[in-house]
Amino acid sequence: MKAPTVLANPLRPAILAAARSSRVKRAVTGAPVTRKLVDRFVAGESRESALASVREILDSGRSVSIDFLGEDTRDAAGAQVTVDEYLALVADLGALPEAADRTSGVRRLEVSMKLSALGQALAGDGKRIATDNARTICAAAEAAGVWVTVDAEDHTTTDSTLAIVRELRTDFPWLGAVVQSYLRRTEDDCRALAGPGSRVRLCKGAYREPESVAFKDRAAVDASYVRCLTILMEGDGYPMVASHDPAVIDAVAPLVGRTGRAADAYEHQMLFGIRDVEQRRLANQDKQVRVYVPYGSQWYAYFMRRLAERPSNLRFFLRSVVTKD
Repeated sequence: MKAPTVLANPLRPAILAAARSSRVKRAVTGAPVTRKLVDRFVAGESRESALASVREILDSGRSVSIDFLGEDTRDAAGAQVTVDEYLALVADLGALPEAADRTSGVRRLEVSMKLSALGQALAGDGKRIATDNARTICAAAEAAGVWVTVDAEDHTTTDSTLAIVRELRTDFPWLGAVVQSYLRRTEDDCRALAGPGSRVRLCKGAYREPESVAFKDRAAVDASYVRCLTILMEGDGYPMVASHDPAVIDAVAPLVGRTGRAADAYEHQMLFGIRDVEQRRLANQDKQVRVYVPYGSQWYAYFMRRLAERPSNLRFFLRSVVTKD
């Protein structure tokens, strides 16, 4: 049976609206039972706790992409705090033995960063500040043997984000970009991004978007995902298939066979805490599997998007609230 997709939860619009409500945030973050479910999706609030989860994932044969949670930074000082944390994270990753192995084309260690956390939304010079901050992190990552991918956010940031990625790729051609299949523009973005050496993470999308820019129907989002994935697989870049959907995973092998891609010329990506058994199954088949590992105290918005994606997540949370277990 096909697993629920990103738009399968009928309460999704309300949950995503709650993700931006300070009142709901206080209620949710203040509830002791919330911690049980947060721990399922978030690898702790500290870098040390995240690295402990990373070690376990690496030992299982999977790779990692680590996200220091936070977005919508409103001042330069806050952006600098984020940069400093990423630099410390990259230094810690660079000390791992996996960072020293640069013989294969795939780096097992990666960080993911949101440009809004690096100052993108700051008035006046936000784009320049975010670009400079991202460049600093990329330079440190390159020296450490770590990849970087720039996360996608809501559609209002897409043009700015992709422009920054294009600029940074002049010096860091391995820099990854993320596109979302529920946006109507994404097929064109995939064509533009699928050049030699380009790493592109394709996900379905997790923000509340207007119908004018995004597909709302579940089937339309799924169909767009397959079209976009086909473009990336037929291109010259490195597709990163970010989906837990069994139908998407089943669609990968025929595309790989038709395009003649080697096992190290694409990868599967899944979220920390979701379908761990499937992640391990794919890794045991010698497929490249990367786990997206978030950490940090600013987990609320990320947590709410995970609730919005799958009804089972919400049922688990509500059952915990009712039973106080």
